[in-house]
Amino acid sequence: MRVLITGANGQLGSEFKSLAKESAHKFIFCDVEEMDLSNKDSIIDFLNRNPVDFIISSGAYTNVDGAENDEELAKLVNGIAPGIIAEFCKESSTRLIHISTDYVFDGEFSKPINEDAAPNPKSVYGETKLLGEQGIEQFLDNYYIIRTSWVYSSFGKNFVKTMLRLGAEKEELTVVSDQIGTPTYANDLANVILSIIEEVNSGNDKPGIYHYSNEGVCSWYDFAFEIMKQSGLDCQVIPVNSDQFPTVADRPNFSVLDKSKVKQSLNIEIPHWSCSLEKALKLMSK
Repeated sequence: MRVLITGANGQLGSEFKSLAKESAHKFIFCDVEEMDLSNKDSIIDFLNRNPVDFIISSGAYTNVDGAENDEELAKLVNGIAPGIIAEFCKESSTRLIHISTDYVFDGEFSKPINEDAAPNPKSVYGETKLLGEQGIEQFLDNYYIIRTSWVYSSFGKNFVKTMLRLGAEKEELTVVSDQIGTPTYANDLANVILSIIEEVNSGNDKPGIYHYSNEGVCSWYDFAFEIMKQSGLDCQVIPVNSDQFPTVADRPNFSVLDKSKVKQSLNIEIPHWSCSLEKALKLMSK
């Protein structure tokens, strides 16, 4: 089985590079140097030269605040490119698994968000990611779209690594406590995507939109506190409201995703976010 990973140098792409060493599948990895997601000709040329059975579309413009000032590029990469890839998949009978985000929602919820909830993004990033979903739906019926949240990894830049650096430098730091969600360990997400591929190959093909994060609920403050606790850093974490940390882009206040559908479809147990954090921190400590 030939599998193409876009966004190869990102957190999820890097996890796939690690998992590929033990996989029977043949992986092809590409990032902007090989396939520029802002350029239709670059996308089509690379896909034509690298025929595969599955495309895992994890490449994206992920700078949430930057997207507010760079809307054109964010729209090309997040909003237009997925539709281009989906049209290619339709014409070539290639299966598509696309990674989306909790930012397609406005955060005005009081219980975990399921796949039927109406999107209402509050930021350019969220708007462009939703546009990408719609582009895929325009061309394909058998797509997989996986919305996820608060992704971190032992690879790349992320909240966990920032907290570890600040925790080692400072005696105390403040973190917002009124934005609620669930962290996602990119390694767990990568393994779920591989499970989807296996299910499709075995005939258990249930395309559609799925939500995936780790289990549990926390604020960014709770997340930071647990990072300090598990890593043994002597840094006090102080909770504050998000209005004390104004950002260029609006963030959802509540983006806990309901994972019932993916758990039932794949018959999987999802690790609690604190357990996956422990695994990631052990890797980072090496």
